[in-house]
Amino acid sequence: MAAPLVSSAPQGAFDRIKTLVPGLALSLAIAVLAIVVRNATGIAALNPVVVALVVGMGFHAIWGTPAVLKPGIGFAVRPVLRAAIVLLGLQVTLGMLWSLGPAALLLAVVVVAATLPFTMWLGHVLGVDRALAQLIGTGTAICGASAIVAANQVARGREEDVTYALAVITLCGTAAMILFPYLAGPLGLDAQDYGIWAGGAIHEVVQAVGAAAAGGPVSSQTGTVMKLARVFMLAPAVLALGWWVARQSGGEAAGVKAPVPVFAFGFLGLVLLGSTGLVPQAAVDASRFLVPLMLAASVAALGLQTNLKALKARGLAPLLLGVASSLFIAALAYVGVRLIG
Repeated sequence: MAAPLVSSAPQGAFDRIKTLVPGLALSLAIAVLAIVVRNATGIAALNPVVVALVVGMGFHAIWGTPAVLKPGIGFAVRPVLRAAIVLLGLQVTLGMLWSLGPAALLLAVVVVAATLPFTMWLGHVLGVDRALAQLIGTGTAICGASAIVAANQVARGREEDVTYALAVITLCGTAAMILFPYLAGPLGLDAQDYGIWAGGAIHEVVQAVGAAAAGGPVSSQTGTVMKLARVFMLAPAVLALGWWVARQSGGEAAGVKAPVPVFAFGFLGLVLLGSTGLVPQAAVDASRFLVPLMLAASVAALGLQTNLKALKARGLAPLLLGVASSLFIAALAYVGVRLIG
């Protein structure tokens, strides 16, 4: 009697995992290094995502990207990133958002809804590549690096586009984090208004929270929640951007549908679940640890694929776009704060 055949499925899955390990392990190692550097120095501007990007790009420039690393790197750029965005939903609850009040919530929606199309329009005027302008606009309007890498799932820019957008957003957001505390007095903002302004205008979460904290406890709390209100807009904005990309490419006429970022619905699902109060605090704390690690690993993998020569070819126009977009959102948020006040 012939021996029973052993299913090849487990073996195939094991082989697939083996191909992912080298690239994924390198991406995670770079992410851990980036987090250690930030924690050891205590410098808020050293966002682990940015440090991981620089290290990844340096590795690629010196050693290239061997073929054995590519499957794991691709896995880090896509599935790991999407899982990180979903987990980010545990850090935002509807109760947090409502504590701001309807007027501040409306301001959060307005700055996102106005800044993204403004940046896309100005990018067209300046001759910036459409996908790159979309990424800079999303990063400025919502939450920096997280928004850029999430939006690229529908914008479909090249690796150099994402890298350039991350660099521009980091530069502008860091400048805002440094300058905003010095502007609160001359602009006549009290602690609460300053927190709303910082949370409503500065790009990265860590940058916005750092700037808001300079105004004291009230400013810190208000700025943090205001920033989270903009983070909440990530899923709707990515869905809208996906629809816009398909429309601009003649989606209906060509039979092409807007890409559906399933992770955006996962993000919203965890926001709703977290708002029920049923999620253990340990799970929320775990997300605060895992999300930066996963995002840093994804961007490290992106850096491992980035060609510096192609990045240089983009020129200065995208940088000018990032600066103009940052000034626009700062002015818009300030006007909104004044109207609320």
